[in-house]
Amino acid sequence: MRLGLRPQLLLLIGVFLALAMGPLFWAATTFARVSLQRSERHAARAVAQLVCQQALASPAAIEPLCRAPVLAIRVLGHDNVLVASAGESAVDQGGSAEWVTCQDASRQARVAARPRDIAQEGRRLFRLLALYMGVFGLALLVATFFAITALIVRPLEALSRAARRVAGGAREFQVPLMPARELDSLGTSLGTMTDRLLEEERELRHRIDEVRLTTERLGEAQQRLVRSERLASVGRLAAGLAHEVGNPLSALIGFQDLLIAGDLDDDERRDFLARMRRETERIHRILRDLLDFARPSAKSSDTEQEEPGDVRLAVSETLSLVAPQRSWKEIRVTQQLDPNLPAVTLPRPKLMQVLLNLLMNAADAVGDGGRVHVEAVRTSSGVRISVEDDGPGLPEEVRQHLFEPFVTTKEVGKGTGLGLAVCRGLVESAGGTVVLDGSYGPGARFLIELPAASARPEKCVTLGPE
Repeated sequence: MRLGLRPQLLLLIGVFLALAMGPLFWAATTFARVSLQRSERHAARAVAQLVCQQALASPAAIEPLCRAPVLAIRVLGHDNVLVASAGESAVDQGGSAEWVTCQDASRQARVAARPRDIAQEGRRLFRLLALYMGVFGLALLVATFFAITALIVRPLEALSRAARRVAGGAREFQVPLMPARELDSLGTSLGTMTDRLLEEERELRHRIDEVRLTTERLGEAQQRLVRSERLASVGRLAAGLAHEVGNPLSALIGFQDLLIAGDLDDDERRDFLARMRRETERIHRILRDLLDFARPSAKSSDTEQEEPGDVRLAVSETLSLVAPQRSWKEIRVTQQLDPNLPAVTLPRPKLMQVLLNLLMNAADAVGDGGRVHVEAVRTSSGVRISVEDDGPGLPEEVRQHLFEPFVTTKEVGKGTGLGLAVCRGLVESAGGTVVLDGSYGPGARFLIELPAASARPEKCVTLGPE
């Protein structure tokens, strides 16, 4: 637990007071004790000197003079013969007693006086001094407490409250009146910093709005690009289906002419009608698959997540789309699909568009008699799909820029160069990757890695390589 500013400062001042007043108290008490003892000794010697003079004048009347602080009186005649004495007989000559000697022409007097014991008076004085210093130190701490509170703590708390108001959403840092120049400068600096932070916040919000708007526009551009590429694929499919649809239509016209002529019996009429129905259903199925692929996926809102994609169903429907193409009649198509493929994050219509683009590119590369192989296997994170062909492969200079927009190996008018770029954008928007297997040859093999739908990443917008 960390102490506040006031307790720390008061503790620091208290330590300084103790360090300062402790030696001062010791020095004062020692000086006072020595001074009092010296004064008492001087007083005792002065009294002894007076008594000594009186004893020389009246040796017979020394008994009343022997009272505190006088301990003993000795009057000696010639040859140190004791003339008179009073008081204690055993008084130390070099101890605490003060001896004073005086003499005249006929006698010598010696008086011993003991200085007064100052221990009790000294203790009282020292207690008063200690009380004074304690009261002074306590008063200093109390005054320091209120001074710190008024000059430092409360202004800092006011600054803290103003900062919390700004953090809580206030648009202005109201600097309170500070009692000290330094705190006033601090408040001004905080106000300037807050204004700058608020300005940067406004700029950041403006930039975020711009980024959001740009992202929305990029998303719309990506959707338009995907739509245009899908329509281009539909156009290529429709051009290839002209022959497949033309033959059934010719048969239908012939059957109708025979029915109109009326030279048929009932069995022949029913047989022709049945054939006409089969040809009509064939045309209807081809056109329905084409329209289903061309139709944009419907979503109720921009934030609604699309349904996970079924890889097996997407491969099957894509192959059924290209099967009626005349160019695919002479191409051997094989597939190998894991029976336990999980749903992936890329929706089925978008997955079909990716597969269709890769398959049509493969068909253009291999030509008649070629082979195209589609394989899908389960991985630890999702599904890996490979589309490979036995065509001539791709030149090295094209491989480096294969997924960039407008890069194509086809003749002018036969491709936009956006197909692989759109495929990459669709796959990466679902958290996957699509790459060209550089180790495969001869021919080309594209590998698509898609995560399982249970680990769906956040959506991102991408139109090509970074």
